[in-house]
Order: sequence, then structure tokens, then C-alpha cells
Amino acid sequence: MTSIILDVDTGIDDALAIATAARSDSIDLVACTVVWGNVDVEQGARNTSQILALAGRADVPVAVGAAGPYGGGDAWYSAHVHGADGQGGCADLDHVPALADESAVETILRASHAVQDLELVAVGPLTNLALALDADPTLPERIRQVTVMGGAVLRRGNVSEFAEANIHHDPEAAARVLEAAWEVTLVGLDVTTSSIITDDMRARLAAGDALGRQLARMLDGYMDFYEPLLGMRAALNHDAVALGIATGLVRTTRSPLATVTVDCSDGPERGRTRATLELVDGAWRDEPEARHRVVLEVGYGFEEQMVELIAGPSTSETTGE
Repeated sequence: MTSIILDVDTGIDDALAIATAARSDSIDLVACTVVWGNVDVEQGARNTSQILALAGRADVPVAVGAAGPYGGGDAWYSAHVHGADGQGGCADLDHVPALADESAVETILRASHAVQDLELVAVGPLTNLALALDADPTLPERIRQVTVMGGAVLRRGNVSEFAEANIHHDPEAAARVLEAAWEVTLVGLDVTTSSIITDDMRARLAAGDALGRQLARMLDGYMDFYEPLLGMRAALNHDAVALGIATGLVRTTRSPLATVTVDCSDGPERGRTRATLELVDGAWRDEPEARHRVVLEVGYGFEEQMVELIAGPSTSETTGE
């Protein structure tokens, strides 16, 4: 079993990652820490608590973290993608979240001492992780692996020509995390843009329990955003892919080691993730001594596995048809 802290800015794809972690028997979800990003941190915490409650996992601590960027400045959100509530207009705004007494940083640091082989899976801006490193620079000594949904090395960005949203929200925090002495797996647009949630999958979720129905309602709005971009009724599955890679639910097939840096300038390339990837005889060559693994390709079928975890087997699977 893989023990993780899931650091989220709970929009729609975060909700899918939380639901997957909550329903998997192979994942020990130690806590969810919440950061600003898709929505403000308070709404993100409310969304996180609601999804955990629907999944029957209200026991998982939800710790509130950073409300804005690592270096100061104004927070900005992604309402045009996830809705003003981060859940496609489907969040329960009356839900009273059960929140941990500790902050996100305190939760991460305490768990790093208490939980053996703890992994951090960050699917929002990296502000909480950067602040945890500042609070305790020895943190990397107690973390088995950090997996980040963020970046775009070989592909164009999704908020600018160069930058992916999570990194672009807080480049300075991302740089701090990548410079630290731990191993980081970067699950960016190079691979997540190949993970598609179809409308048939949404319908299977809708036929499930209260959690599945809530996710299906949110995905309906998410697909409104993605349909013109994808040319079909579907959505991309960014955050759950990072969770799947971190916990072994999905296998990476191409993931070279390279040193990744972040552009922290105020120019047009702000938030860009750069790495030198060398293709030799059809295979990506690992950079000697590098600590960053850049995922470029994963095995097939994770999306179906995710839907089955959340909603249960499809009718054809249970009847043998």
C-alpha cells in the first residue's frame, strides 16, 4: 500500500483524483492538503471535504494551506474551466467542511515524521510544498517521492504558449520544489493530454452512487469547456493521472531522467518548464545524476480503471456480456 498526502486545489480533475485515492484499497490517503489555484483555498477545502464525505472517507484530514503565491502577489483562479465554485456549478455551498486543526505545512511536516515511505502528490500550484521546505529544509530526507501534476516540456502550455497552469500559477514555488534534494516525477501536459474521459465514462459514473453522480454532474460542465478543444464530448484527466503514476495504478512506459528548471521571469515564458531530453536510437536517454523524471507516456487503460474504482464494474463486466 502506498501512503500519500494529496495536495489539491480542488477543481473538477482534482475531485476525480481524490475520489480515486479514496476508493482504492492500494492507497493509504494520509491527508489532503489544500492550496489556492483553481479556486480560492477556502472553497477548495470545502470541495475537498465534500468529495471525501461522498466517498465515505470523512476520516481523511483536510488541512488548509496557502491562499496565494509563494512570493506574495495576487491569487488568480480558473473559473472559466472549473466554474466559480471549482465544481462546474455543482458544489454544495452549504457544506460545512471538517477541517484539520493543523495547517497544510504542519500536516506535511508531522506526517513526514510519523508515516514511513510517505509520498507527496501535488496536483495544484506548489506553494504548500515550497513553504514546507522553508519551514523544514530536512523534509526531503523523509519523503520517498514527490509526484507533481504540472509542466509541459515537449508540448505547448495551456495558459500560454509555454506554460502549464499549475506551474504558471506559482513559478517561484515550483522552482523551490524542483531545486530541493528529493526525487520529483513531473506528470505534465506531455502525458496528461492523452488521458481522455469520454461521455460514456461520465454516464457510467452517473449510474453509480452519490459520489459518482456528483462527479458526473461536474464532468458535464467540464466537457462543455473541452468539447470545442477536443472535437468530441470528453475532457482531459490531468490530476488523476499523476495520482495513478505515484501509486502504481498506471505504469509509465517513457519517463526519462532530466534536470527540469522553471522560468521565473516576468516575460512571456514565465512558468515554462525546461529540460534537455535526448533521443538516442529511438529511446530517451537518462541524464546522469538527474533527480527529475519527466513522464512522456503511460500504459493504456487507466481511465477505465479509475471509473471502475469509483463507480464499480460496468454492466457488461458484471454480466459477462
